Amino acid sequence: MESRKFVFRQTGILAAGQALCTAAMIGVFALIGKFDTSVLLGGIVGGLIATANFFFMSLFVTLAADKAEAQDVVGGQKLIQLSYMGRMLGMFLVLILCAKSGYFHVLALVLPLAFTRPILTIAEIFKKKGENKA
Repeated sequence: MESRKFVFRQTGILAAGQALCTAAMIGVFALIGKFDTSVLLGGIVGGLIATANFFFMSLFVTLAADKAEAQDVVGGQKLIQLSYMGRMLGMFLVLILCAKSGYFHVLALVLPLAFTRPILTIAEIFKKKGENKA
């Protein structure tokens, strides 16, 4: 149960970071004169896709760890593999459909996927600083 709380906490941190990074990205589009509703929609949907991908990845890793703890290592590995294939296929389909629709700016749609790693790295740095003070 504690691991599920951790997944929700990390996903919340990622969602907040995605919101900040997406807002900054939209600001850059506005500064260079390329902002329109397709940028806004692309940023929002891209951020949601990135956050959902992280949430489901974390959830399935937690479930796989539970299986491994119950001595079902092979089941845990298969769960991780199926999760990866399902998440990648789902993201690919949603991104392609959104890009083909014409309502979403493609760069604004894809760029939030690259925000995930830096957000989590920065969150980890602040977490370690807070732990060192305690």
